[in-house]
Amino acid sequence: MREKKKKMHPAKRKRIALWSTFFVLALAFALPLTSYTVHWVGMTANAQDASSAVNPRSGFWRAIRQGQEGYSAVKGEGANVLVQEGALEWRSFRDSNPWLNKLPWAIVGMAVLLLLYHLFHGKNKLDADRLSGRKVPRWNFFERLVHWVTAISFIALAITGLSMLLGKKLLIPVLGKAGFAAWAGMSISIHNVVGPIFTVGIVLMIVMWIWHNFPTGTDVKWFLKGGGLFTKSHPSAGRMNGGEKVWFWILATVGLAVCITGIVLVSVIYPQVQIPGVQFLRSDMQQASIIHAIAGIIWTTVALGHIYIGTAGTQGAFEGMSTGYVSEEWAQQHHDLWYDKMAAKGKVLEAGAAPGSQLGTVYGKTPLHEPPN
Repeated sequence: MREKKKKMHPAKRKRIALWSTFFVLALAFALPLTSYTVHWVGMTANAQDASSAVNPRSGFWRAIRQGQEGYSAVKGEGANVLVQEGALEWRSFRDSNPWLNKLPWAIVGMAVLLLLYHLFHGKNKLDADRLSGRKVPRWNFFERLVHWVTAISFIALAITGLSMLLGKKLLIPVLGKAGFAAWAGMSISIHNVVGPIFTVGIVLMIVMWIWHNFPTGTDVKWFLKGGGLFTKSHPSAGRMNGGEKVWFWILATVGLAVCITGIVLVSVIYPQVQIPGVQFLRSDMQQASIIHAIAGIIWTTVALGHIYIGTAGTQGAFEGMSTGYVSEEWAQQHHDLWYDKMAAKGKVLEAGAAPGSQLGTVYGKTPLHEPPN
């Protein structure tokens, strides 16, 4: 007869159950940590290998950053270069350069100065209480046509150009990314189409008016008297005063730089405007874009003063470019030397006379009747 198995003591069973539970829980926490241990051991081994050998990938990317060429099915300048160091430098300068970011504030500063001048000084009015009605021809039709086409183009280019230059910081918070993308696309199209028209206008202005804008001793005296902007005395001036000559030479230098760099930038879009035998590389376009932006901001800043003086700042000035004629009083006050020459030639029209029909008598001078052209 078999012997009966001894029953395990309850206390012993309880200890086994407790230790088993503890062991299971310990494994539950320990086993997941083994993966981290293996990973740490592997990373340590890789780090030791890396310290003893050069990573071949670092040499690959170093060669790319230095502009080493590879192979590309696309042909053309720079097609085989994956990363252009010059492009990275250009983008960094355009986005991070403090001078380029602060330069547009010059436009705001000029606008504030003109506003303060107008509030405290007011419009420069004519000294004469009454207008005689006599007129002096100042700008012919072609000159006015070129001026207005160029002026309207300038405003369109200034707005679209500043939108592209500052839009990422100023317009995206207002319009949103989608709204700014639509406006930026339209701005680029307007800029590229209006730019060539504007360039032709600038060249015509230089050709038409350069002969009247060479400096003389009269201009020095004009500047010494502040151009009559702050006093009641009006310095003498010929057909162009000192301020108008400065504006012309800014147009002929800074403005021409804007036009030339603009041609470089659109040469890819308009092959017909390329200079024969000259190929503009991507590096040329990068440099041209910086010059274009800086010169454009400087030009726009000065242009605000020119626009103000020719419209709200001076009584009778706008009439000359809108009708082609200025009043006798305006000519005597602002361009007295030029007025004397026009009067000597008998080119001052009497009040009510049809333009170009008959030349009037001025201060007792014998009227000159010239046959119509």
